[in-house]
Amino acid sequence: MTAQRTYGGISADQRRAQRRTALLDAALEIVGTQGIAKLTVSGLCAQAGLNERYYYENFDSRDAVLTALTDRIAEELAVAILGGLREAPDDPRAKAHSAIAAGIHMLTDDPRKAKVALIAGMATPELRARTTETIRVFARMVAAEGIDFYGITEPQPDPAIFFRATYLVGGLVQTLTTWLQGDLPLSKEELIEHTTDVFVLLGEDLARRLG
Repeated sequence: MTAQRTYGGISADQRRAQRRTALLDAALEIVGTQGIAKLTVSGLCAQAGLNERYYYENFDSRDAVLTALTDRIAEELAVAILGGLREAPDDPRAKAHSAIAAGIHMLTDDPRKAKVALIAGMATPELRARTTETIRVFARMVAAEGIDFYGITEPQPDPAIFFRATYLVGGLVQTLTTWLQGDLPLSKEELIEHTTDVFVLLGEDLARRLG
């Protein structure tokens, strides 16, 4: 039975996970360099070097591929941001700068990821809904980190915290999209600095109001 379940020391589940990863890597390359219109079943499988039956083993539509890809990028982004927070000194600007820099670099050092996350993610109603939910998740993460940093202990934190977190994350998404399209003449480091200024300004102001 073991021999039937494994091949070369790799289980059937591991092989399937590897094929799924290969398909998502191929989708990132196609969408990130050629655009969403070029994402077809045949093109995706050719890029991944896989038979088309493995596509249908994992996905039932192009939107399913794009949703899985944007989810993967969002997970990488969350890991990068939280890593930046953990590595920074216990200072509001240092924390904000480290987290923002980690997130922006993660998205833009590989331009394909930013294109998928911020531009292709708005291509269909389903993807727009997914992007909206992802923004909510990151806003909740920002709010939770702020509550922890400023030692807010109320059982029901002030709704202004979540308002500002949503405002900041949503604004950053729009700003990054504009910057990627070449309509915001700033260097990457200037973008990080200006974003840090806004996050610190709103965070410190709110902490004073609630303190």
